[in-house]
Amino acid sequence: MWREEVARVKRAAFADQEYWGRPVPGFGDPEAQVFVLGLAPAAHGANRTGRVFTGDRSGDWLFASMHRTGFANQPTSVSIDDGLRLTGAWIAAAVRCAPPANKPTPQERDRCLPYAVEELELLDRVRVIVCLGAFAWDAALRILGPVRPRPRFGHLAEAEVAGRVLLGSFHPSQQNTFTGKLTEPMTDAVFLRARELTFS
Repeated sequence: MWREEVARVKRAAFADQEYWGRPVPGFGDPEAQVFVLGLAPAAHGANRTGRVFTGDRSGDWLFASMHRTGFANQPTSVSIDDGLRLTGAWIAAAVRCAPPANKPTPQERDRCLPYAVEELELLDRVRVIVCLGAFAWDAALRILGPVRPRPRFGHLAEAEVAGRVLLGSFHPSQQNTFTGKLTEPMTDAVFLRARELTFS
C-alpha cells in the first residue's frame, strides 16, 4: 500500500525516524462534545507520527487555534508523546490511511467511514461535528444518514442533522492558510462557535 511505501522510502528530513505507516486512529477526550473531522493523514505527518494532524503544518495551524479557544492544552503537535491533551474535543479523519497526493478516492472514504461511525457511537456526548473541508462535510453527511435537502458546505456553515450540528470550516491546509483563504481569526471563530453550540 502507498502509506507503507512512504514509510519505507521516507522524506530526507525524517530519514532517521521510524514511520507509523498504518491506519491512523482518532484521539482526544472520551467525554468530547465536539468531534473534529479532517480529510486524511498526511504522508509525512500522521502517517509518520501515528497521531492525526501531528507533525505537519495543517496540525500546527489546527492545534494553535484549539489551544487559543480552550480545547487543547498546548499549541503544538509534533509527536505522539509530546504531552498534547484535548478537553471537550475528539479528532479523526474521514480516511484513515495517507492517500497519494492527499486525494482520497470515494472508495477509500467508504471503506474508512465505518470507523468514524463507530467512534461517534462510542462518543455519545458529541453534539457538534466540525468538518474541515468539503470532503469531511460530505463524509459527515454520509455518516449521519441521508438528508434532503442536502446542506451546502461553507466556512461557518451550520446544519442540524440527526440531532447533531455540522459546522463547516475551510481545511487548514497550506493551500488555504498561505493564500489567506483561511486566517487564524476565521479558524478561531469556528471553534468558538462550536463551544457556543455545546452550551446552547
